[in-house]
Amino acid sequence: MNRFTVSSSPHIRSAESVSRIMFDVVLALIPAALAAVYFFGVRVLFIIGLSVLSAVLTEALIQKLTKKPITINDWSAVVTGILLAYNLPPTAPWWLPVIGSAIAIALVKHAFGGLGQNFMNPALAARAILLAAWPVRMTSWQIPGVDTVSTATPLAILKGTEAGAAQLPSLWDAFLGNIGGCIGETSALALLIGAAYLLYRGVINWRIPFTFIGTVALLTWIFGGDGLFTGNAIMHILTGGLILGAFFMATDYPSSPVTPLGQIIMGIGCGIITSVIRLYGGYPEGVSYSILIMNIAAPLIDRYTEPRIYGEVKNNA
Repeated sequence: MNRFTVSSSPHIRSAESVSRIMFDVVLALIPAALAAVYFFGVRVLFIIGLSVLSAVLTEALIQKLTKKPITINDWSAVVTGILLAYNLPPTAPWWLPVIGSAIAIALVKHAFGGLGQNFMNPALAARAILLAAWPVRMTSWQIPGVDTVSTATPLAILKGTEAGAAQLPSLWDAFLGNIGGCIGETSALALLIGAAYLLYRGVINWRIPFTFIGTVALLTWIFGGDGLFTGNAIMHILTGGLILGAFFMATDYPSSPVTPLGQIIMGIGCGIITSVIRLYGGYPEGVSYSILIMNIAAPLIDRYTEPRIYGEVKNNA
């Protein structure tokens, strides 16, 4: 009777597939889409649809031209399209999601080898490019339930960059999503429902999102007010792209650390950079840039947090 089976790694296998994981992410993002439709109108579905269609068609075209297998049925391009749309204002013209998704898939994903090879989150990289190219279009916000572009985001009011008598919304409105902002970031409630589903399914773990949000909460509470320990940490958590970024983009498998300690470092690093930009930078939001910066640092973090192999003997130099 053979007690052991000798085989090559991997020795631990999972029944999960790329398509199943990506489909879970799509399901988790649906509550935020429903909240966006409720607060900003059905036009947001048009923006999301254009973004997804552009992402899928760009991926299929690139794979066709490079004579690679067409893998649009793995849902990864759909996820990228949805996340890109969620980072656009409700007033975005039709061509912004089309250009943005094409950039995310062609320039950030496939230029570096395709699925699993991108060194930063494609949707966030595309958002940064769009923001640099069309800053006015990317920062034109809409009052929920009104067809005019005449509102400031809560973060801009907190930062004091909004002239006039703009008032912060209530915490309840911020929690539900009855505030100005990007399509998919305003409803903390909807995003937390989706995040709970991903945690339940094991698609993501707590390390990056909880340390990310916790670091922002701590630093904005200490340094974000008129004096030490007077900042409005809860408003910083509920508004802007913190919850969306922490649970749905900072946890992107290819562009985040794989070691447990590395993931905690990633979350803390994102939180520090976000807080510094929000409190001291010229831009009221810092989530996107913090994640992109830490994406670049992820390989170095993994290198120095990789656990020692069992039985390894340290070389004497």
